[in-house]
Amino acid sequence: MPYRGAAGRWLVLVIKVPAEPSRHRVAVWRELRKIGAVSLGQGVWAVPDVPVFAEGVARAITLTEKADGQAMTLAASGRGAEDAARFQALFTAARSEDWTEFLADCVKFEAELAKEIRIAKFTLAELEEEEQSLERLRRRHRDLTARDVFGAPEAAEAGKRLKECAAACEDYAERVFRALHGTPEDDR
Repeated sequence: MPYRGAAGRWLVLVIKVPAEPSRHRVAVWRELRKIGAVSLGQGVWAVPDVPVFAEGVARAITLTEKADGQAMTLAASGRGAEDAARFQALFTAARSEDWTEFLADCVKFEAELAKEIRIAKFTLAELEEEEQSLERLRRRHRDLTARDVFGAPEAAEAGKRLKECAAACEDYAERVFRALHGTPEDDR
């Protein structure tokens, strides 16, 4: 659900981290990507100025400072509605990419389940692995939903696909149960 009021205000982070060792720059970059920050240029990132991003911004600043770098956070609003619209479009495009990747992961998950069913690999170990994969999808969906403050168009499809993945996993779990307990399929 889009967050009202997020379109007009955002935080701009100006981050400078020493070039060496590169692991520090990478750690900061990963944190900013993880929270959904949009890169505006070399060392300049932006997020909507809403509470959901506060913790991640604080972590990125802490990582920067631990690496003997400098971080500056600026509150921005743009010069007009056009700037807000451009930022919202940029941010929503980044979330659309995230959702598209999530949808591809759903396809991979269902393909993996289909393969296990095709080869009749009905073991508890495999079921546990698939349930862990489903839980990763659920966590990722929660994270993406939290940072998709403007409501990218792919979000609804992603929610539907996650439910389908859960149903497919439940079907696989039932097959594992039947295989382990010798329950014929017709006894359901």
